[in-house]
Amino acid sequence: MPESRSRRKKKSTYTPPTAPKAAPPSPAWWAPTMVAVMILGLVWVVVYYLSQARFPIGAIHNWNLAVGFGLILGGFAMTARWR
Repeated sequence: MPESRSRRKKKSTYTPPTAPKAAPPSPAWWAPTMVAVMILGLVWVVVYYLSQARFPIGAIHNWNLAVGFGLILGGFAMTARWR
């Protein structure tokens, strides 16, 4: 029985995909800045509560909490890019 044409074709050899290049490490200032932003946010919220809403910025009232938690979240967002 004759071979079919598809069997006569030689299959190409398998070449595995190349591994992606590793991301470069973060700059030296990244980790201290990340920690400082998180601590600043924590201090902002603590000062707001201890001063009974007079400090850090009394004119924005409860938005001080948003500023403090925004700083904390910004610090945590920086952890996602830290290598």
